[in-house]
Amino acid sequence: MTTVDTPYAVLDIDRLDRNAARLRDHLAALGVPLRLHVKTSKSVEVAQRVHADGPITVSTLAEAEHFADAGYRDVLYAVGIDPHKLPRVAALLRRGVELTVLLDSVTQAEALTSFAGKENLRVPALIEIDCDGHRGGVVATDPALVEIGRTLGGNLAGVLTHAGESYFAYTPETLLLAAQNERDTAVSAATTLRAAGLPCPIVSVGSTPTAHAATDLTGVTEVRAGNYVFFDLVMAGIGVCTTDDLALTVAVTVIGHRHDKNWVITDGGWMATSRDRGTQVQAVDQGYGLVADAGGRLIPGLVMTGASQEHGVLSTRDGEPVPDLPIGTRLRILPNHACATAAQHDRYHVAGGSQEIWPRLRGW
Repeated sequence: MTTVDTPYAVLDIDRLDRNAARLRDHLAALGVPLRLHVKTSKSVEVAQRVHADGPITVSTLAEAEHFADAGYRDVLYAVGIDPHKLPRVAALLRRGVELTVLLDSVTQAEALTSFAGKENLRVPALIEIDCDGHRGGVVATDPALVEIGRTLGGNLAGVLTHAGESYFAYTPETLLLAAQNERDTAVSAATTLRAAGLPCPIVSVGSTPTAHAATDLTGVTEVRAGNYVFFDLVMAGIGVCTTDDLALTVAVTVIGHRHDKNWVITDGGWMATSRDRGTQVQAVDQGYGLVADAGGRLIPGLVMTGASQEHGVLSTRDGEPVPDLPIGTRLRILPNHACATAAQHDRYHVAGGSQEIWPRLRGW
């Protein structure tokens, strides 16, 4: 793809397939279905490749609408519902999409129940459970859990939790503990609702780290994961994958040098790779990303250490002279956070012989 102007997102389809098969086989062995989270790729082509027509999770209603247009009918909108967005939810439900929403407060539950009654609709809702203090959700022992469930009435569909703190688990043991805690917390919340006479058919858990680390998912009805289709340096840093598994990279071109600073300058700044610095809290800080040659082979010791809007700065980790990379040399940057890097692009250039371009959704 040397005729394509850089920067652009490159998708290695062989690695994508391998990553998909790995998690699919793991969850099959545990007897729990996958609900693919499409927030990482935001691509119908990726979803069809790894999880054809299966249930999906979305992070925006734009994703829900886009995938509904492509024929997906079982969709979970896994961000707390803003009552002002309920008309868009209703429009999808009336199209025949089985759209489930998420909430964690009585206020949201009251708004949803009132709206559903006026529209003569059932709006299925999961109650978000906080399993590790990472983000939103109700603590499983909070009396508000049952109050929310009762307020939802017939709209109650179950519970959901996300072990976001697993992204900071750096050993197999702590990853396993995170997965066990995620499962135990979700099952406990479901048990509490059922003991109060409330239905809880769905018990949804998931994150890429815990999905791979889990060994027992008894009581869980589905697992959500999305980052795993691409993986990234953060996931490699906690041992969930290796750099050889990263399916997404950004193609850039050398446009200059600063020999006095031992720098190589590229045309790929943070607008192409994002400002995400997720590895800086890990044992090895990978800067703005590792550097590979045009074929995807890592260049030892070379790191993207700086980024302005349209310029990337490459330098060596140990201060050794940068390799000889003449102006015009094509390189690839391995991203810290695949979701953030993919978000900078509106398409993927598929590597692996097909030369296809797969569009990517943007917006909310």
